[in-house]
Amino acid sequence: MKCPGQDTQYWTPGSIFEADCPKCGQSVEFFKDDTSRKCAKCGHRFVNPNMDFGCAAYCQFAEQCIGTLPPELVAQKDDLLKDRVAIEMKRYFKNDFYRIGHATRVARYAERIGKSEKGNMAVILSAAYLHDIGILEAEKKYGNTSPEQHEKEGPIIAKSILNKLGANEELINEVCDIVAHHHHPEADESINFKIVYDSDLLENLDEKQKENSMDARQLEDIIEQSFLTSSGREIAREVLLK
Repeated sequence: MKCPGQDTQYWTPGSIFEADCPKCGQSVEFFKDDTSRKCAKCGHRFVNPNMDFGCAAYCQFAEQCIGTLPPELVAQKDDLLKDRVAIEMKRYFKNDFYRIGHATRVARYAERIGKSEKGNMAVILSAAYLHDIGILEAEKKYGNTSPEQHEKEGPIIAKSILNKLGANEELINEVCDIVAHHHHPEADESINFKIVYDSDLLENLDEKQKENSMDARQLEDIIEQSFLTSSGREIAREVLLK
């Protein structure tokens, strides 16, 4: 079955239009399903400005459907994956709003720290959303949610979700590695791991502060000794020592 968005029988008059070449200003005719067109005057090839790549950002069959993806979309593809991962995390936890909220807040911190530390945001945010994904299975199998048990179960579920979303193998492997020991940093961790670790630690400390407040000196000691990135320490001081 042909995708309705690409089937000409569903097209409207606006499905064929003209756009100005960004290099020379010459008018170039586009069909709505053209990924790009070359300007007849200057030879510059540019992306269809009206095309909604939507599903192409994560669909594993995108190239068969609409042809070779433009470089601009390829560059965004992994980054757009994080939004799909967030949706799948929420679907997996269903009505467990505490765990959904925790993962979302960790991802929010991870985005701030990750941008400052210049990490791979697709890896960081996917791992942040999925870091505790093994908790339900650990509870079912072992009757507890200890870090060791949910770290053991998490990568299996994370890999299943990422495979379903068509993520590339390199990203899947790194995310699963982070999920598999996110409470237990090793001597030589990647910057992506450190960012997720700091984000989870910050959220856990913030939760504990609301339950049983620690004094500023104790918090400062934890921040200085336990956080793995300078941005994590800076944001932790902003959040916890306000």
